[in-house]
Formats: sequence, C-alpha cells, structure tokens
Amino acid sequence: MQINTFTRYSVVALLVFVVLAAIPRITDDISILDTGIMICANGLFALSLNLLVGRTGLLSFGHGGFYAAGAYSFGLLMQTGMFSIPAAFALTIVFVAALSALVALVCVRLNETYFTFITLAFQMLFYNIILSWTSLTGGDQGLLGGIPKPVFLGIDLVNPVHLYLFCCGIFLVCVVLLYQITQSPFGYTLRMIRDNTERARFLGVAVNRYKVASFTLAGAFAGIGGMFMALFVSGAYPSFGYWTMSGDGIFMIMLGGMNTFLGPLVGAIILIVLNDLTTIYTDHYGLVLGCVILVFVLGLRRGLLDFIVEGIRDRRASKMDQTIQPTVPKEEIPR
Repeated sequence: MQINTFTRYSVVALLVFVVLAAIPRITDDISILDTGIMICANGLFALSLNLLVGRTGLLSFGHGGFYAAGAYSFGLLMQTGMFSIPAAFALTIVFVAALSALVALVCVRLNETYFTFITLAFQMLFYNIILSWTSLTGGDQGLLGGIPKPVFLGIDLVNPVHLYLFCCGIFLVCVVLLYQITQSPFGYTLRMIRDNTERARFLGVAVNRYKVASFTLAGAFAGIGGMFMALFVSGAYPSFGYWTMSGDGIFMIMLGGMNTFLGPLVGAIILIVLNDLTTIYTDHYGLVLGCVILVFVLGLRRGLLDFIVEGIRDRRASKMDQTIQPTVPKEEIPR
C-alpha cells in the first residue's frame, strides 16, 4: 500500500521530535533549550513569510505586525485568567487570521510595489497602537505582569524543558502543515500566480481570493511564532511589531533561500547563530550581518540551501549525461 505524502512527512516530523526531545537528556545547558525555542519562533515566522514571498510572489514588509498580534493577544487572554493555554492558543490563531484577512482585503488589490508599502504602513499602524494604548499593551514598557502558565494535560510551561518540548512539537506540526499547503493544488496555484498573474486570470483563477487566502494563512502561522516568543519571554514588547522584525524575516529568507521549503528555517538558524556570536565577540552586529549578506548575494547569488540543492541537482544531471551515451547504429560493411 502506498503511503501518502502527508503521512510520510508526519512520520519524519515525529522522528525529528524524538531527536529534539533527547537533547535535554544529553545536556543540562538551558541556553541550548532557549536557542531551540528562538529557532522555533523565528523559523516559523520566516517560513510563514516565505509563503507570501517565495510562493505567492508578494513582498510584505508588514508581516511582523501579525507576529506581534499573536504575542500580545495571547498574553492578554492569559492575563484575564479565564482561559487555559490551549483555549488561548486557539482563540489567538482565529483572531490573527481574521486580522490578516482584513488587511489582505485592502492590500491585494494593489500592484506589487504599492502592496509592499501598504503592508509596511499597516505594520507601523499596529506599532503605534501598541505604543499609544498604554492601558492595554503597557506602551513602550511592553506587556507588564508576565503571562500566567497554568498546567494543562500534565504540561508545565514554567519548566524550561516542558516549554522547549511544547514549542518544538507545535513547530513541527506547523511545518508539516505548511509543507502540505505548498504541495497541494492550492500551493501550485499560488506558484502560477507568482509566475504569471495575467495567465492565471485568463485561466479563470480568482487571483485576489488566492492572495487573500495565502496572506491569511501566513499571518496565522506568524501569530503562532509570536505566541512562542511571548511564552519564552513571559511578555510582549513593541519591538515585536516594529518594521525591523519584518526586515529580519526577509534576511532569513535571503540567507537560507526562498526556492527551497526549509530555506527560511536555515536562514533563521544562521541569523540566530550570527547574533549570538557577534554579541559575544563584537558590538557591531549590523556591520557583520551586512557583510554576510553581501557574501551571499555576490558570492552564492542565492540562499545557502538553494545553493546546496541546486548544486546537487546539477551534479546528478551531469552524471546522468555522462552515463547515458547515444547509441549510433554501425553501418554495414559491403562484402
């Protein structure tokens, strides 16, 4: 019996989770677990942004707004004391998806250049709401009072190991879902819209509806990344919604690659490792990051994972060309 793609990648994700779950048993270094949680939050944010940039062809500089919306809405729901963590998680996803859909209805009607600027305008609107609505968000001090983490199903998120395993588990589920979306007919339709919008319209595709759906899904997954970060820092801060957050997402995609599904995740890992190393050895984080991006742009001319995958494909193609030799029939020699 043939195993479908979703089942196969679910099994792979389960095996990866088993490996990740073994890390706390191997080491007691909490910083490794903290790095894992940050990779989950930022990696999911970058993967969700690439659903727009790499798959749909929509460059958004407002994606960080949904990351912040996820962090703040989850934190505020938990501070009411009326919701369990799973309930607050579900309500936050619904809220961020609805917010994304409303923004998308305005943005997708514009061409690519104006789309980019209007998404940036919406993010700055969200950022200023966070700063000005002090009674709700805490203003520039961030969401004060911490985020309660009541035990549910035997999971205590106050425990760093439980929080790490919880984030890794939800992250892997989201990765499988995102991959299934990109490999579905819906995902291939998004690629057709990216490659030739006019042809897609000619074939009867409701282009704006697909863009709204893509924008909504991307915003919802970004909100989950924001919830991971809110649980990690036990709060939410205005920097989550500043335009540089979206810029970091673009950097992650550039570093890892937009044409390979896991490229943005690789880019997130590179960016986090660079941040850790540069803060240890130097204060010039921006200078180091700029030099690394120059190396990727001028040297590789693509993201790291894209470069590796394309190199492997080229080698396989050259080996096949060398293996397959054309058979030329020999001419019969007259006697």
